[in-house]
Amino acid sequence: MTTTTVSTTTTAPSKGARTAGLIVSGLVVLFLLFDSVIHLLNTSQVQEAMADLGFDPGLNRVFGVVLLVCLIAYVVPATSILGAVLLTGYLGGAVATNLLTEQPVVSTTLFPIYTGIFVWGGLWLRDLEVRRIMPLRRG
Repeated sequence: MTTTTVSTTTTAPSKGARTAGLIVSGLVVLFLLFDSVIHLLNTSQVQEAMADLGFDPGLNRVFGVVLLVCLIAYVVPATSILGAVLLTGYLGGAVATNLLTEQPVVSTTLFPIYTGIFVWGGLWLRDLEVRRIMPLRRG
């Protein structure tokens, strides 16, 4: 039996990485905040889109509040990892909905996955604790 050792690096983010992480996270937050607000406002476009996906348009505000709570947890440094986990769950629901309603794969179904990559990528770039949880392995 052979044993392979893999070294992991968990160095503190550089100033450039922190800045990049804040920019990526900021862009994700702005996009998801816009999505949350239009759900809270229950615009006619949102009502129509949600009905097309099979949701009761009366639930639009609930979706908006849930997303807003996840975002608040994400932007508060003490709860940012929890917020990222909650956003991952929220975005996973969007993927499942898009799969069930047979939306185009690359442009629509996978878009929440792209968003989730930016959620975690921005956090990884700026947060040492996330780097400890998900280190880059070299070996």
